[in-house]
This record gives sequence, C-alpha cells and structure tokens, in this order.
Amino acid sequence: MLALLGSILVPLVAAGLRSVLWVPVGVAGLALAAVGVWWVLAHTGVLRVLGAVLSVAAPVAVFALYAAFGLLGPALVSLALWALAVTTARTALTPGHPASEQALTEAPHAPWVLMNPRSGGGKVGRFQLAEKARAAGCRVVLLDAGQDVVELARRAVAEGADLLAVAGGDGTQALVAEVAARHDLPFVVIPAGTRNHFALDLGLDREDPAAALPALTDGVELRVDLGYAADRVFVNNASFGTYASVVTDPAYRDAKTRTTLRTLPGLLTGEEALRLRARAGRTRVDGLQALLVSNNPYGRAVDAARPGRRERLDSGLLGLVCVRVGSTAEAARIVRGPRSGGLVRLTAEEVVVEAGTDTLPVGIDGEHVVLPSPVVCRSAPGALRVRVPRHRPHARRGSGAAADWPRVARLALGRLLPGRRTAPPG
Repeated sequence: MLALLGSILVPLVAAGLRSVLWVPVGVAGLALAAVGVWWVLAHTGVLRVLGAVLSVAAPVAVFALYAAFGLLGPALVSLALWALAVTTARTALTPGHPASEQALTEAPHAPWVLMNPRSGGGKVGRFQLAEKARAAGCRVVLLDAGQDVVELARRAVAEGADLLAVAGGDGTQALVAEVAARHDLPFVVIPAGTRNHFALDLGLDREDPAAALPALTDGVELRVDLGYAADRVFVNNASFGTYASVVTDPAYRDAKTRTTLRTLPGLLTGEEALRLRARAGRTRVDGLQALLVSNNPYGRAVDAARPGRRERLDSGLLGLVCVRVGSTAEAARIVRGPRSGGLVRLTAEEVVVEAGTDTLPVGIDGEHVVLPSPVVCRSAPGALRVRVPRHRPHARRGSGAAADWPRVARLALGRLLPGRRTAPPG
C-alpha cells in the first residue's frame, strides 16, 4: 500500500498538479506507438516503413518531453513503485503451496522416457540426458523422424511402464501426456525443447533439463488440467486465426519473422482474412482476427509479478484471449485496455470457435493441425498426474490472485491495528 501511495505522490511532489496534465501525453505516445505497430503488421510498403518509424519515434518523443520538463526521473520512479506495489500485493494474497501437491511415497519400478534428440537444437545430447536417465533406472527410447509418438507411448504402457516421461518440446509433451492421463500414470516433463512453456509454469529449470530427473526419486506429484481442442490435447494453448494460419506456411520453421511479416497483411486486412466467432459460457464475441485458448488463464503481459505466465494449472478453466483490431482507430484505442474492445479476456470451462468455414487451422502447442469447424475446446480438470522435483527454482506459490486493492488495504490495516480482524489470504 505504501508503494502504491508512493507511485501517486512522487510525480505530485516533483512537479505538482502539472504532472497530472502530462499523463495524457504518455497515453497519446502509447496510442501512436500502437498505431505504428498496426501499420507494420497489417500493411506493406511505405506504410509499413512509416509504422516502424512511428512505433519507435512516439515513445522516444514522450521520453524526450518528459526529460526536458524534468519529469522523466519521477515518472520512472513512479512506474517502479507501481510494479513493486502490484508484485507485493499479489504475494500478500497468495495462500501457499497448491492443495493438489502431494509428496511421493515410492519411486517408479519401470519408468519409460521418450527423448527427441533434435529438440532444442540437440539438448538431449548436449546435456547427456539419455545417459543420465539410464543411470536413474529408466528405459530410454530415442525418437526417429516420422515415428508415431502416441503409438510409442501406448506400447510402453502395454509393456508395463509405470511412469511416462518426455524430453522434447511442448507438442511432444502433450501427445504423451494424453496417454499418461488416459492410463492414470505419472508423467515427468524434461524441458529439452525450444521454449518449454509447460515446464516454465511447472516451475522447472529450463536452462538445465537434467534438473528434472530427480522427480523420479525425490519429488512431489501435482494434479494438473489438460485442454482439448476437439479430440486434440494441449498442455499450453490452441491458437486460432492469424498465428494458426502463419504456421501453415512451410517457410515458417526456418524464417519465422520474415514469414510472419510477409503473410500477416493478407491475414489481417485481406479479402480472405478469417473473422472468428467464439462462445465462452454465455458470452459471445465475433469479428476476431486472432484467438488464443489456453489450458488455464495466462497472466497479463504487463503483469509485474509473473508476466504472461499461468499462475495455476489446476483451476479447471480455459483462458481466452481475443484480438479484434480492424482499423488504425481501433489500434489506437487498444491502449484503453479491456474497455477498448480490441482485446478481450475471458475464462470458461468450454469454448466454441467457428468462422463460417468447414475447417479451421489451429496451432496446438506450436504444431499446425486442421480441425472440423466449429471447434469445441474444453478443460479436463485434474486429468494429468505430473511429477516434479521437490526443489525447483520457479515453483508457483499458490493461486496467484489478482491485486485486489480493497482486500490488500484491509490486510494492511490489520497489520497497523493488531486488534482488527482480517481474513487470511486464500
């Protein structure tokens, strides 16, 4: 609460009431930068070049104006205090370790590990994962190009595996996780892929894949949800619209940025641009260019505590992020946040996506598939038993509640006034 108060008082003390008049200048700079980004993504030629210049020049001009009038320092201090306030508020409201976390009672007798030697630029070989897993008593199968991952996992179960593990990317993790969930077997994530978002939200060390192996003998077990898009499982997300269409281009794998910039204008403003419709519970949203359905909601990208990460993997809910920006004016208004209508965030147990076409391209954990339309996405609460090391560097501490300022204020008053009763976090 003191940090929040400080973020308001610092500019007032430094510049008086005139500091309030400079807030619209900052907002205008953000709006112009958003317009510039839109021109870069949705247009080509001269307008794309102008957009690139505007997206850089607008915030630089705002910083220059703030500096010229002696407000840059107070503004930066105010932002830092606001970030501290949000981070500590969320920490204060976090109840502790997840209720689903249980200590392991025994090690597996026949663990089976699938390893993709090509994932992450060869992390399996670089970190000697196969040798270390065999030394831990695991049966290791190295995946060859073109092999059916699901069939390999099913064969492992048929041969008596009592634990399944994957060293690879999120797409491979999802396929084997579904087999583990179907047979109620524990599952171990070894982050040997490129991004490893699932491992990140489990709190695992993505820089050292071998650090996940102690989960076999000294770990805890979590019950986490799985997401389904039609009959396809996902551990992270299913994306529809622009991104899903971009990844269909064969050149995307080798030249991601160039391919994205080449194809986006047609996908956003072209005659054949998809316009998606979604139904989440009783809420309907249409006219969407992009839609992301996630296995549990992601935090906001500007969240100071855990930007763009999932605080929970066991809420039983899907997260929904919808993008609806069809013009320059709508791009400028997106700085208003949820009130702009350009960015919509929802949660639901089931989401239905359609676009007036027979099929829809979908990016499922980064892998391209085509599904019959409409696509029904649903959550399977607690479907997967995940074993993780007891000590992991980025373990989530709890439910990650939003910064509920009235509740934070009540907790703060309880500290100041010991006789005052306050409800405990959670």
